[in-house]
Amino acid sequence: MKKLVILTGAGMSAESGIRTFRDSGGLWEQYRVEDVASIDAWHRNPDLVQRFYNERRRQLEMVEPNAGHTGLAALEKLFDVEIITQNVDNLHERAGSTKVLHLHGQLTQARSSLNPAMITDLGYRDILPGEKAADGTPLRPNIVWFGEAVPAMEKAADIASYADIFAVIGTSLNVYPAAGLIHYVAMITPLFIIDPKPVTIYSDHTIDYIAEGAGRGVAILKEKLQVFL
Repeated sequence: MKKLVILTGAGMSAESGIRTFRDSGGLWEQYRVEDVASIDAWHRNPDLVQRFYNERRRQLEMVEPNAGHTGLAALEKLFDVEIITQNVDNLHERAGSTKVLHLHGQLTQARSSLNPAMITDLGYRDILPGEKAADGTPLRPNIVWFGEAVPAMEKAADIASYADIFAVIGTSLNVYPAAGLIHYVAMITPLFIIDPKPVTIYSDHTIDYIAEGAGRGVAILKEKLQVFL
């Protein structure tokens, strides 16, 4: 089987009802991103940050994978599919995808404030006021915030470098270091971009641009991929 690597961003989950920062006037569910998604915000106002992610977890429990998610899962019958996602939701897994690398952490997990490897599975429950990790430090969302390193980048770059086909879905390719993954993709590797809005990409790759949302876009992608079978 050919290796199909897919990089997904917020637009992947938009059709499930999860709003994207790009489409929300600089807000994330009515919060300024710098107030809830940075390490500085955590140090400045941890109660606000906990409340924000508790709300996101409750929201996630109420939404379902969309046709884009299920379409990617179905492609595992035809290709060796690996998904690299910037999203912190679990919709890829719930749709049936089996190889998913989360660059920015997972909403349904918490971790120690000092030890990123000390992870607690939360499901959809709140992190309670004053709740502690096993090492006695405050339990925080297992999210990679602005201002923090992205531990999974090395593995993601390795996956991208071995792609026979590479697709980008629902990301503007403006957020680094994730946007830099495209530079690890071999120049001979077919590259597809699915997004209803124009995406500016600084690369010499030949790009097949599909100007659609995730659901319709993945259906078109599947048709285009028939030539690789």
